[in-house]
Amino acid sequence: MRHGGGSPEDPGRLRYPARPGMADAYLPVGPGLGLEENFLSLDDILMSQEKLPGRAESALPRLAFALGQGAGTGDTIPEGSKLEIPLWLAKGLYDSKRRIISVELPKIYKEAWRTVFSADANVVDLHKMGPYYYRFGSQLLNFDNPENPEIAQTILQTFISRFRRIMDSSQNAYNEDTSALVARLDELERALFQAGQKGLNDFQCWEKGQASQITASSLIQNYGKRKFTDMDG
Repeated sequence: MRHGGGSPEDPGRLRYPARPGMADAYLPVGPGLGLEENFLSLDDILMSQEKLPGRAESALPRLAFALGQGAGTGDTIPEGSKLEIPLWLAKGLYDSKRRIISVELPKIYKEAWRTVFSADANVVDLHKMGPYYYRFGSQLLNFDNPENPEIAQTILQTFISRFRRIMDSSQNAYNEDTSALVARLDELERALFQAGQKGLNDFQCWEKGQASQITASSLIQNYGKRKFTDMDG
């Protein structure tokens, strides 16, 4: 008995759809904005693995092994234990009413470092202090903390202070070694730097007649899509 779906040369031979090439297998997905996370974004997945200092306000059964504090999967973390909790787990356990865990600020978001940022944000090696400084800091606002307004303000002002220098460098150091500069940027800033250099390259190609048109940056396109989605909602 012959099965359907065969080719004209051999009607009994099954044909399967062509497998997509590696270029089609994954399209980069942008990270979420503000307090939101995009669980299809590799950047957000990596950011959610960053750890927060905290404390167990009640016993945490069967979590000792997951947090590196026990030898067996059934071990319990005693009440009062100090913790280093991945962001994704901290958000799942945190409840301001039930007091399962409490979360402390990482040092880079504390008052001493906020003073450094307000004095001159450009001198800080953000990648060394935290490769996801902006996105991770925004996620901290999910936890009740009296310093949240100051944290949010510092994050915003740091971005504003560093943005112009980053974009100026991306436009004026096109044929220079920028590795030392890029090494000090957080992941969001690196994406902006690369977008700036790509925009300059596209413009120069267009100016030389090597491109038919100038297209909008993918960052702008993604932002526009999110904005219209929010308006529709």
